[in-house]
Amino acid sequence: MVMADGSTSSENYKRIPNIGFTNLFINGDFVHSISGKTFETIDPSTKQVIANIAQGDKEDVDLAVKAARQAFDDGCWPRMPGYMRGKIMNKFADLIDENIEELALLETLDAGKVFSFETTVDIPSISKELRYFAGAADKIHGKTLKLSSEFQGYTLLEPIGVVGLIIPWNFPSAMFILKCAPALAAGCTMVVKPAEQAPLPALYLAHLAKLAGIPDGVLNVVTGLGHIAEVGRRIMQASATSNLKTVSLELGGKSPLIIFDDADVDQAADLALFGSLANKGEICVCSSRVFVQEGIYDELMKKLVEKAKTWIVGDPFDPSTCQGPQVDKKQYERVLSYIDHGKREGATLLIGGKPCGDEGYFIEPTIFENVADDSLIARDEIFGPVMAVMKFKTVEEVIKRGNATSYGLAAGIVTNDLNIANRVSRSIRAGIVWINCYHNFDSGCPIGGYKMSGFGKDHGMEALQKYIKTKAVVTPIYDSPWL
Repeated sequence: MVMADGSTSSENYKRIPNIGFTNLFINGDFVHSISGKTFETIDPSTKQVIANIAQGDKEDVDLAVKAARQAFDDGCWPRMPGYMRGKIMNKFADLIDENIEELALLETLDAGKVFSFETTVDIPSISKELRYFAGAADKIHGKTLKLSSEFQGYTLLEPIGVVGLIIPWNFPSAMFILKCAPALAAGCTMVVKPAEQAPLPALYLAHLAKLAGIPDGVLNVVTGLGHIAEVGRRIMQASATSNLKTVSLELGGKSPLIIFDDADVDQAADLALFGSLANKGEICVCSSRVFVQEGIYDELMKKLVEKAKTWIVGDPFDPSTCQGPQVDKKQYERVLSYIDHGKREGATLLIGGKPCGDEGYFIEPTIFENVADDSLIARDEIFGPVMAVMKFKTVEEVIKRGNATSYGLAAGIVTNDLNIANRVSRSIRAGIVWINCYHNFDSGCPIGGYKMSGFGKDHGMEALQKYIKTKAVVTPIYDSPWL
């Protein structure tokens, strides 16, 4: 374990879960890939191989899609009353609650996530998400239409069919449920492709889904390798050149946290650190651009550095750890390259900026100031523990600078002035704005992007819209006493 100030601890808290599921999950069974090929999944804390995972290919995806199509066209899931789907989904949630520790162990080992956070926040939140949409399953319905002539009409909300779900590696279990829960509630069937960097939680969740009674073919998981660069663009292009599939994309961000002069400095520093460093910066809404008004700038910077020195980087199984390793070598090297860019482009490195520890992909929490708005570390999504701090004078200025990004996923505002909070929250072009808080997700609160951050919503009833189609039905009315 390494403190941000360089001190170390050698105590070992590591725990190894039983790795029971490493094959593809298709039509209710765990099966080898057709090719027989596998790939290694790596523990980022030690760089050691955890397990060999079945490497699915096109032929395996075709089998999974065929199973999902048959389950949708001929199976019971879309024909089941909504309350029955909800009952099975609640059983799935019960099983997650019963296996919180096992899922947390897999996430910590496979993705370097902090075990204490997984057991208390991350994994418990996914059973809540399932229960939210279990409750929605029997409330998906159309409406009666008032037509202008001698006809009556109504709408039907129908499940869209077979859906493909591509899951990122930063929140393997949470993202799995975030996508699957509304799709299950709507009556869809699905093929899930988890990230190759952290496939183990998805396979374990497939096992729990089977135990819960989700019918064969409804939920399929195909592990394998994938393209990293510009996935969203590739998906949009594939949709356009095939059958114009409906697409929903969450593509990351470069979110601003705006701190005004009237803010409580201690609270603001805590929010800035949490916003930038939570989950080792591997979070799409990371507040990696921190704008601080000039009146409290010097005081806040001093406080930020003081607090960053107490931020513990190390063994993610250690209860005192704040930050584990980056997910893999590629991401580790990518983050370090951005830190080097920041130095070369003239930003002032206040703390961190180096690898730490004797093994694993650990990086010190890193804070830059005097960052130019057009520099790489202010423009690009780094996906690591790197904060870029910039000074501003006026509300008008910071709104303009906060919006000067191709992304628009999230933003934060720290102020005690309600007028400023209202004005800025309405002016920043982002899918969610947190005021005097950050990373506060809830099953009932929708989140989704503007601009290059994508489109479509997760969480909340709005998430169902991705998985349903609206059909209008119109019939004539004969000899009605009223219209």
